[in-house]
Amino acid sequence: MTRLTPLALAAAGALSLAACAGGALIDSRGIDRSLGIGAGPEADIGAGDLAASQVTTIGVNAYLWRAALDTLSFAPLAQTDSNGGVIVTDWYANPQNPSERVKLTVTILDRDLRADALRVNALRQTLSNGQWVDAPVTAATVQRLEDIILTRARDLRRAAVAG
Repeated sequence: MTRLTPLALAAAGALSLAACAGGALIDSRGIDRSLGIGAGPEADIGAGDLAASQVTTIGVNAYLWRAALDTLSFAPLAQTDSNGGVIVTDWYANPQNPSERVKLTVTILDRDLRADALRVNALRQTLSNGQWVDAPVTAATVQRLEDIILTRARDLRRAAVAG
């Protein structure tokens, strides 16, 4: 019996320390998976709240957040802030057009799944005489990115309701 007490205390201490670890689970792209967004937005909703447009455990709408990450997955991420709703990519050059690169910033402004809860900003540069020079981005390009993210968010919401 005296052997069991030190063993039990050691086990209890190990479990206590493991529970205190609570550090963020960061994946290879720098995304904090401990926030519940790694399993998709359906992991963030309760059983009675499947159709809610205001779904979040991260500070912003989980559908918009996941859709923005999915849409920007082609580019390396420079910064993600799920509480503030900001995703910034690093400069990305399409391998088929290496003399042009883009950098994107997506800001989610609200907890509701609405078109005005999303803002996309794009920077574009072209290579001229060995120097990167700022170039204009058409409004249609930014609008198209917003539409893609919103459509993906709506699809995620529909999938959560259906399944």
